Amino acid sequence: VQLQASGGGLVQAGGSLRLSCVASGRTLAIYSVSWFRQAPGKERDFVAGIDQSDGNTYYTNSVKGRFAISRDNAKNTAYLEMNNLKPQDTAVYSCAILQAGNIRQIVRNPTVYDFWGQGTLVTVSS
Repeated sequence: VQLQASGGGLVQAGGSLRLSCVASGRTLAIYSVSWFRQAPGKERDFVAGIDQSDGNTYYTNSVKGRFAISRDNAKNTAYLEMNNLKPQDTAVYSCAILQAGNIRQIVRNPTVYDFWGQGTLVTVSS
């Protein structure tokens, strides 16, 4: 499976971006999907995830109410809608997939994911 992330860019604080993660090689429907981000000099952090089995979504506290993860299995694509962006959201955002459902206990652990896409850079200016 290959993942292609896109949609990053430069935006002013308060602005919005939508990231896309397109899967090829296998149907995305059998995978749970998450987004992680890594700011310069920092570790990779979980941002949001969507469960393959029940559609439940999970978010890190700092993005709740501002970001929304979704998926369109017909298009083999997952999305991360980001609103009210803040300078502290600046990072390289990567999508990752896990062939499992009921991921509540593991969704935030980057080591459990099967495949990763390349990152897309999001820069939020103040």
